[in-house]
Amino acid sequence: MTEAKNRVTLIGTKLAKEGLEFIYVGAVDECSGCKVKKACHNLVEGRKYRVVDVRPTTHSCSVFADGACVVEVEEAPVVALIAGDMAITNSRFVYEYACNRQECRSYDLCHPDGVNEGEKYIISQVLGNAPDECLRGRKNLKLVEILPL
Repeated sequence: MTEAKNRVTLIGTKLAKEGLEFIYVGAVDECSGCKVKKACHNLVEGRKYRVVDVRPTTHSCSVFADGACVVEVEEAPVVALIAGDMAITNSRFVYEYACNRQECRSYDLCHPDGVNEGEKYIISQVLGNAPDECLRGRKNLKLVEILPL
């Protein structure tokens, strides 16, 4: 399996707790003149991260009232539904959304937060069968845990 790629970045001081998981959404206008913006925005937009270490260093911040804290993060696994024939531990694949039926109870698993369509992922674990029936009638869907490559 691939080794975790830890990165040092900054997040709001009140949010800086080990184990916190978040989706990086990108920079905001207030960041444009900041001297540490490159350190804050060195993550991939749309990916899910987990804080693995909180460092004592803080910086003033235009976005977070209590400033920004230096943290170490790793890419966090995402739970998703994929076709059963692709659900093999340690296999690599390109994630593509299967349908857009937002009324489906499995929609959030087929379109999970933290996954960018068209990017490559590795299956870290096969968790089991789909929790609900697919509204499109797709059979043999598997619940998997994936990580970006």
